[in-house]
Amino acid sequence: MLDRLSVVRAFLSDVWRLTRPYWSSEERWAARGLLAAIVALNLGAVAIEVWLTQVNSTIFNALEEKNQSGFVDALLMFGGLALVFIAVAVYRLYLNQMLQIRWRRWLTERYLGDWLENQTFYRLNFTSNGADNPDQRIAEDLRGFVQLTLSLSLGFLTNIVSLVSFLAILWGLSGGVSLFGVEIPGYMVWVALVYAIGGTWITHKIGKPLAKLSFDQQKYEADFRFALVRLRENAESIALQQGERQEAHRFADRFGQVVSNWWAIMRTQKRLVWFTAGYGQVAVIFPLLVAAPRYFSGAIPLGALMQTSQAFGQVQGALSWFIDAYTSLADWHATTSRLVGFHHAVEAVRAANSRHAGIERVEGSDASLHLDGVALALPTSGAPLLRADLTVAPGERLLISGASGSGKSTLLRAIAGIWPFGKGRVRLPVGAASMTLPQKPYMPIGSLRAAVAYPANADAFDEATLRAVLVDVGMAGFADRLDEEDHWSQRLSGGEQQRVAVARALLQKPAWLYLDEATSACDPETEERLYGLLRDRLPATAIVSVGHRTSLIAHHDRHVAVRRDDAPDSGGALVSVS
Repeated sequence: MLDRLSVVRAFLSDVWRLTRPYWSSEERWAARGLLAAIVALNLGAVAIEVWLTQVNSTIFNALEEKNQSGFVDALLMFGGLALVFIAVAVYRLYLNQMLQIRWRRWLTERYLGDWLENQTFYRLNFTSNGADNPDQRIAEDLRGFVQLTLSLSLGFLTNIVSLVSFLAILWGLSGGVSLFGVEIPGYMVWVALVYAIGGTWITHKIGKPLAKLSFDQQKYEADFRFALVRLRENAESIALQQGERQEAHRFADRFGQVVSNWWAIMRTQKRLVWFTAGYGQVAVIFPLLVAAPRYFSGAIPLGALMQTSQAFGQVQGALSWFIDAYTSLADWHATTSRLVGFHHAVEAVRAANSRHAGIERVEGSDASLHLDGVALALPTSGAPLLRADLTVAPGERLLISGASGSGKSTLLRAIAGIWPFGKGRVRLPVGAASMTLPQKPYMPIGSLRAAVAYPANADAFDEATLRAVLVDVGMAGFADRLDEEDHWSQRLSGGEQQRVAVARALLQKPAWLYLDEATSACDPETEERLYGLLRDRLPATAIVSVGHRTSLIAHHDRHVAVRRDDAPDSGGALVSVS
């Protein structure tokens, strides 16, 4: 029992940790005002329902007494209350949805900001602390958390108010009953309480597995969707290698997990619905059976019998809130757990950044780049990868070569600040803008203008400049297609994408330019042309290139090679060869 209470307390603490920031943010007064209005409308709806039960009692009493004028007056009263109730229901839903989208927008902006800050989205790839599918957590789990938190909390509050309101009515209507010589007042209240507690206990026993099953279902669905996206992004490569059969097997495995877990959910929900549906149907007739003896004895009129039935239904429904909301509670628990896991993973990465864990990256005291005792390591095993003590002067052109897998590209990642694994210090040039061209450039979906200008805004450069730079890098055929929108990573060849990346460098004019196999997909003539453009158009820019081709040596002032150290505990070393 204590273990269960501690689990509940931990869960509610997680919910509060996710909820509190918004309600104490800069939007707190608008949010609190909306919430107060929604609560007021919910309480108003309960008050109208209480009033309607009294009007219903009057209607049935008038029917029993054949009182036509009283019947008509009661109907008019019922119609007026019904119209007010409809208006309350409409604006309760409208304001609830308004609060949902405002809260979701605030959370989404915050989570996106934390995810993107300091390349956290990249560093999360090297963790194993439950941060899978961050796209789903931001796009779907935040929506689900906001929706379920509001609906369940407001529903619980409304049911508490409804319980208190109708409890007094039911207590007054039910009278007393003698059981084994003991007079029990308000017996219908006790019957409703026993009925609801028993139903709640059975529901929990049947539906307990749903929380974990719901958590797993969200994960399997996200994994399957991500696999489909990967196929679309790598369509050409898979098609060229005729990998359709392997992809089909992979999809079958992932979707098999979706189906298998779904069957488990179905079986659990089938048992749950068997009970809850029967429980709900019995609840319709049960109060009439219990109260009917008092009606037939003449202790209460027909209207009081119907009002008793309605009040019992409201009390029993309020007490059975847990039963009706069980599936939503399971989804809420799964969604909250996923968001908490994601939040903890992001916080762990940010804490590591603030502690300067691993390789320290600071601004130096001069205009040169200094690598002081930098020792790169692998993220999982911590095995040494590469060691470097290196200085690059402003305007210098340096080529780094070596065997594949020796850590050359990882060295550029460390300089860029996205590889913290290892030790040492990177001292950056004072106040110098830098740019890195990876082997596979990122091509945003949208206009070609936006792809060429990236990472600047699409309107950062005029059309004549963009046209000219495309012509310069050998893409004159695309100069008239700047406003054409497409999935450019699939439309352009690897060499064309690398030419676009060089065009970006020519536009941005950084003081320091890092090229990671940035022309490997181009033919030698195109490579010669691109490096010539960089030399002529960016004469003051320092260039650090990683590459294999010996033809690149002619475009650089200095060439260093990565040499593998034979010692078992050592990584490679940077050694000057020319």
